[in-house]
Parts: sequence; C-alpha cells; structure tokens
Amino acid sequence: MSTENTLVIVMKPDASVGQIANVTARVQQIGARVHLSEGEEQTIIGVIGNGSPINCEQIQSLAGVERTVPITRPFKLASREFHPQDTVVPVNGLQVGGRRLTVMAGPCAVESREQILETARIVKAAGGHALRGGAFKPRTSPYSFQGMGEKGLRLLAEARQVTGLPIITEVISPEHVPLVTTYADILQIGARNMQNYALLHAVGAAQRPVMLKRGMMSTIEELLMAAEYILSHGNERVILCERGIRTFEKYTRNTLDISAVPLLKQLSHLPVIVDPSHATGSWELVIPVARAAIAAGADGIIVEVHPNPAEALSDGAQSLKPERFTELMASLDAIATAVGRTL
Repeated sequence: MSTENTLVIVMKPDASVGQIANVTARVQQIGARVHLSEGEEQTIIGVIGNGSPINCEQIQSLAGVERTVPITRPFKLASREFHPQDTVVPVNGLQVGGRRLTVMAGPCAVESREQILETARIVKAAGGHALRGGAFKPRTSPYSFQGMGEKGLRLLAEARQVTGLPIITEVISPEHVPLVTTYADILQIGARNMQNYALLHAVGAAQRPVMLKRGMMSTIEELLMAAEYILSHGNERVILCERGIRTFEKYTRNTLDISAVPLLKQLSHLPVIVDPSHATGSWELVIPVARAAIAAGADGIIVEVHPNPAEALSDGAQSLKPERFTELMASLDAIATAVGRTL
C-alpha cells in the first residue's frame, strides 16, 4: 500500500464537476486540506495531510482520477507540483504576478509628510504601481535612524489616499503585525527577518499579502521553506523577493543572484520581485540591474526613489532621483514588450 502525507491528484481531462467534487469531499473526510487548481485542460487537487498517511491507491481508484503524484520536496505548498499555475496576488486593485509587471518604488524610510507625499506623486506620475516606505527600520547600528513608527504609517496611508497607490512597508516583530496591518496593503519581511519564525507565523495568520525577502546568506530552499510558514496558515498571497546575497565582493552592497529568478519560477508558483537597490547599493547600477531582472523573468521590481537622495536619512546612495526613476520606467517598458510582458 502506497501512502503519502502530501500529494497532488491529477484528474482526467474529461473528469466531471461531480467527480471532482467527490474526490475533494473524500480527501476532506480524512482530515486533509485541499487546494483546487483548475487549468485549461486538467484539474489538479493539492492535498496536505494532517499528519496521518493518505492511501494513494484508494484515492487513485476514485472515478475521474488519472494519477496521484507525491510531493517529495521539503517545501510543499510553495512548490510548482502542488500548484502548477502561476499565483497572482491581488493587492487593493493591483495584481502582482501574471503578464503585467509590478513596480514598487519609494524612499527607504518615511522622513516627513512633505517627503513621502512628494515621492508618492513622483512614483505615480512615472507609472509606478505601489509605494514603498519604511516606518520601522531595522538598522545595523543602533544609532542610525530607526524610522518614525506609527506616525510614518499614518503618513503612508495619507500618501495612498492622495495618489491611490497601494503601500508596502516592513514589519519587524510579531507584536507590530496588528498595527502595521491596519495601515499597509503589503507586509514586507526584510532579509534579516526571513527566518524569524514567530514573525512568519504572525504575518501568515494576518491573512494580508506578504513580500518575503531572501536572507542575505540564505539558500533558495531556505527562502521557500520560510514562505511555507506563511502559506501553512492558508495565506496564499505570498510574494518572493530576491535582493542579493552576501559574497566576498566589495564593489556592490550585495551580489544579485539573477539565476534565482528563473530558478524560483521553476520551483515555485509564487510571484518573484527583484530589489536592485539593496542588491547593488549604488544608484548607478540600479537601472541596468532592474532591466536584467525583467529580462530574466521577474514579475516586477522594488526600487528606492527619493526627491533628494543626498539628504536621505537612510540609503541615499542607492536611491534614484525622480528623473532617473522616470528613465527607468521608460526602459522597462521596452524590455517588458520584448519578453511578452507589459507595464
């Protein structure tokens, strides 16, 4: 007898609605969770057991079932086998993933009402889709600017009201999740917190879109396992972010793993965003690296934009001036067309 705890059930192309419903019901009767993925030609039923083994032969004998396929990868819910179709994450009128690319832009940190409103208008005018900005800033030095806290969140919400742009901001601790969720459209998990499991559980339970950044010394599998924590709460709105990893190279802030983009798209159904600002640490490199990310298959980018980078309280060296962000958007449009995408 073949048994598994996680598998996909591939239905026959001519399986009826009734047969699909019957298989789903039978699986749920044994206490397993079900995820239905309806493609153009076939329906796939993803099954996550409750710890007890599932009898594959028994499932395969049901009417309409073509075969069962066990999922052997350590990441189950994030795997392409479990969910063959690309996931598109809805965010307050925006969709992350799919044919249309997403550009998130804004300052590293919210510094003042004037700064964030001006930046939001710049991002909107250039064609950006979401506004980024940090209210809580985990910094290497305890003496660096740590963000404006809830006041910064209120300013981000005001910028959204003025421009209509959804906002993405970082949450750095489990106890902050309810507060940040009150204001943000997307919760960002920073690289330093990728394996903060209490925080991953908290944002998963919040049932809000989450962008998960790859840790600076983390493998692809570790990133996907971190995503699994969020997905395990039934929160399917997870966005992966490649932001560069730490290597021996000194000329850039990090080393962008461009191969991670197509690899993540191969292994997982989750959308992938690239952060060329943190990957390079230099505004001169942001535009060419952003172009490379889109050419490699990324679903979008997140970049830092500031009205006056020389006076930025955080990461001014990697922030684009307004005119350079406009230049970036124009160049991405041409690349998007070349790879069958659109802005």
